[in-house]
Amino acid sequence: MTSLNLKGRRVVVTGGAGFIGSHVVDQLATLDADVVVVDDLSVGTRSNLAGAQAAGVQLVEGDIRDSELMSRVLTGAGLVIHMACDNLRASLGKPLRTHAVNATGTLVTCLAAVRQGVERFIYVSSSEAYGSAKSIPMDETHPLEPTTVYGASKAAGELYSQACMRTYGLPVVVIRPFNSYGPREHESGTSAEVIPKFVNRIAAGLPPVIFGDGSQTRDFTWVEETAEGIVLAASCDELVGEAVNIAFGRGVSIAEICEVLLEVLNASDLQPLFEEARPGDVQHHYADTSKARRVLGFQASTSILEGLPRYVQWVRTNRETSGRDRSSAHVVRNW
Repeated sequence: MTSLNLKGRRVVVTGGAGFIGSHVVDQLATLDADVVVVDDLSVGTRSNLAGAQAAGVQLVEGDIRDSELMSRVLTGAGLVIHMACDNLRASLGKPLRTHAVNATGTLVTCLAAVRQGVERFIYVSSSEAYGSAKSIPMDETHPLEPTTVYGASKAAGELYSQACMRTYGLPVVVIRPFNSYGPREHESGTSAEVIPKFVNRIAAGLPPVIFGDGSQTRDFTWVEETAEGIVLAASCDELVGEAVNIAFGRGVSIAEICEVLLEVLNASDLQPLFEEARPGDVQHHYADTSKARRVLGFQASTSILEGLPRYVQWVRTNRETSGRDRSSAHVVRNW
């Protein structure tokens, strides 16, 4: 694999104060890249970047839809890793905003990258762009048939970035991460995913809530390994003009996640509550990771049986030091 040397290279990470983005920033900082984060802090937090900023990472607070801002920030940039987006559940209530942030925001950022002569544009898409699996495992040729405006807007971002490559010569890599979990994951609000929600309720002595029958599967990847895969793919010359899945490579049911967490948290006496399925929920996701192994030499190694106890321990330590309460555990919403 031939790759860009990121040491000293200016790398702009949009959405870099978020859950996955901040871990990508951490990885870049260890490579001595000159990292600039653009984030409006509507979801991401300054605390996620505390360690990275101490290492010299810069934070620019702003909106990716601001064309003048993006042109200024991208001046002299070698790479852009574009991760800023509105999330899936937010798209169910405010689809036009999600379109504006995810699709229009991507086009604005791409065009700024073209104007500033950026060497490479990394578009971090989502497995949600695929929709429910038509075949298992899902490789990069799987059709894009999203079930939500979020998934559609992420697919639109792929097409916009690729169009800018074909029209303006902007080198583009598309990365499709599957479901990440781990430190800094959101526990409440529209950004909260199933694992922290389960942990939050079980730790509060409440039964976990499963939307649907629990048979739906996801490909869960420890977030630090997701970040490692993103950085490897971003610097890989062979992936320019292509897409790659970054995932663990195993489908795990929501019911299985619930069962393991009940055991880890010593709460096997709690029985899950089953509620109506979420709108637009995909039934199965399970990534074919052979391309990432072949081209990048990347293979996530943290199984769900290792990762869930590790995440629970992080939550316990984090609550002890931050004084977080569990009031959000009582809120049950089918987004």
